[in-house]
Amino acid sequence: QVQLVESGGGLVQSGGSLRLSCVVSGSVVSIFVMDWYRQAPGKQRELVASITSRGTTTYADSVKGRFTISRDNAKNAVYLQMNSLKPEDTAVYYCKAYRTGVYEDEYWGQGTQVTVSS
Repeated sequence: QVQLVESGGGLVQSGGSLRLSCVVSGSVVSIFVMDWYRQAPGKQRELVASITSRGTTTYADSVKGRFTISRDNAKNAVYLQMNSLKPEDTAVYYCKAYRTGVYEDEYWGQGTQVTVSS
């Protein structure tokens, strides 16, 4: 059974940094597209960053230049480095792993809270 476990969230002041981790068990992270989503209170869940199995990355406009997604296949993990944090980055951050095509599947982590104080 594939499981995703996020960690690294917390409370940080505006302008600060956090690094989120998502460790995959039950499979190998290299076969998945890995996404980071976030959901703020009263808002829809939104895609923040994505990295393909080949390492291609994409970002939401709101985080470009501040957030960096990366993966470490040896550690079976994906990371989200968040710099220059703003209060509007406050949300629960979720990790998602998925494949499309012949082996279509999707898995989510439980989420980690990020709170940025002004």
